[in-house]
Amino acid sequence: MTAEAFFRKRIEGPADLHLFEGVDITGVYDDPLPPVAPTPSAAVGLPVSLRGVAKAFGRRQVLEGIDLDIPAGQFVAIVGRSGGGKTTIMRLLAGLDAATSGTVAIAGREVRGLQPAVRLLFQDARLLPWQTVISNVGIARQPGWRETSRRVLAEVGLQGRENDWPSVLSGGQRQRVALARALVSRPGVLLLDEPFGALDALTRAEMHQLLSRIWREHGFTTLLITHDVAEAVALADRVLVLREGRIVRDTLIDLRRPRGEAVAAEAARLAAAILKDV
Repeated sequence: MTAEAFFRKRIEGPADLHLFEGVDITGVYDDPLPPVAPTPSAAVGLPVSLRGVAKAFGRRQVLEGIDLDIPAGQFVAIVGRSGGGKTTIMRLLAGLDAATSGTVAIAGREVRGLQPAVRLLFQDARLLPWQTVISNVGIARQPGWRETSRRVLAEVGLQGRENDWPSVLSGGQRQRVALARALVSRPGVLLLDEPFGALDALTRAEMHQLLSRIWREHGFTTLLITHDVAEAVALADRVLVLREGRIVRDTLIDLRRPRGEAVAAEAARLAAAILKDV
């Protein structure tokens, strides 16, 4: 079985073929590809809007009447119980699903299909085990990909690990590689689907600091999906509570950054207030 065939066999469904930044993987792992034109990307964050968005799967209504504006560069977290529609919003923004009704737009353009300026980071790093760290980061094989990948790996604290295999990395290191892969094309919107949920407490705190620093430096718009209200308050400018497919709370987190012991008491108060509506 070729590497490409193995990869396709392991993927759960047709939409998941696009989880590696929308790259066409045909032949990538069997023969080298010729250089391709770089994917259009954004240097700064892009505004996001949802107008009257509803989503149903058969008779099951997952989202209903969602109206949301996220200014360019804002960090927004969505919290809520399982099955409340959090991940569905993320998939609509990525172009992996289409709304049943309403409009989803990024930078004023309606989302129809995969978005080149949007990248995703999941709880599972989804690295290719037969590719080295640098090859996973530069999976699109765009011109200059090695140099760009090395630079981004240094940003996430993995300088010198370029030629390692995913199997020798810790869980936190694998997530750093996944973050580097998402950042290498300079996204305008970064979508995070519980990316730190499987990490231990210390590693999760380190990843929080890393993500906060990179977000401040790059300025991309960020949407974090999480069950952890404390994590949402620690990272976001704004926290939304989604319940039964509707936004029931929208809280501005007006705490100075970086967020440490100086704001711990106020952060705990905000988290407790938000938790009441989850």
